[in-house]
Amino acid sequence: MDIGLMIFPTDLTIDPVTLGREVEQRGFESLWFPEHSHIPTSRSTPWGGRTGAPPLPEEYWRTHEQFTALAAISSVTTRLKLGTGITLLAQRDPIWTAKQAATLDHLSDGRLLFGVGYGWNKEELASHGVRYTERRARLRECALTIRSLWTEDEASFDGEFIHLEPSWAWPKPKSTPHPPIIMGGSAGPRTARDIAEFCDGWMPIGDRTLASGWAEIVSACEKVGRDPATIERGIFAAKPHAGALDRLAESGVHRAIVSLPQAGADEVMAALDLYTPLLER
Repeated sequence: MDIGLMIFPTDLTIDPVTLGREVEQRGFESLWFPEHSHIPTSRSTPWGGRTGAPPLPEEYWRTHEQFTALAAISSVTTRLKLGTGITLLAQRDPIWTAKQAATLDHLSDGRLLFGVGYGWNKEELASHGVRYTERRARLRECALTIRSLWTEDEASFDGEFIHLEPSWAWPKPKSTPHPPIIMGGSAGPRTARDIAEFCDGWMPIGDRTLASGWAEIVSACEKVGRDPATIERGIFAAKPHAGALDRLAESGVHRAIVSLPQAGADEVMAALDLYTPLLER
């Protein structure tokens, strides 16, 4: 099982380039950055869409743009995999996103891990002209459009929300056949269908829904004739303890992502010192 790290990269935390160097030098497999374009101050949607959630942490509206930050890291590293954890694909233009992602993967020699998710903040989605109830259908069409742009000489897509006439788009990603598309979040029946259709991996937050979500994915794969073994399982917010990581590995998880503190260099470096011995297992 590979172990990676995640942080919201902001103007108040350790800078991404320094962090990327340190993470690679210590031998971690990957570094993941989430994204939010902005957070409307109305705060109508509670954190994560959960009633009674605590106040939203400040890092949610201070994040660097994830592809730019990961590109900066790619220029000072050679092995570290670069993860979007996650890209809010439903509220993005899929054509530009395909270009950004393909460029990052091409220039990093195939190191992009393309994590995607539906999004939970209704007012953030609305600012992008996206209805909350449409986000799942939009993400599906965006992902299929991006996959076409990455893999086909003349890419095209015609759906309810996305219409791409036959088009040329280069450079193509270095990854073969394309950067892995990894779905973040819990997997109910609808999400499982999407994973079975166009994803290469699944990464929920924590292991609470790991067993039930995987059962949904296996069922969805069986319905479309796909081998579920072609889908990698991962975990965001894995507990940084040897026993917890051992149990994840034994359950068939391919990748565990441990969260770094939202802090400056000294505190983050101390966490890296604490987590690095876990790699020896």
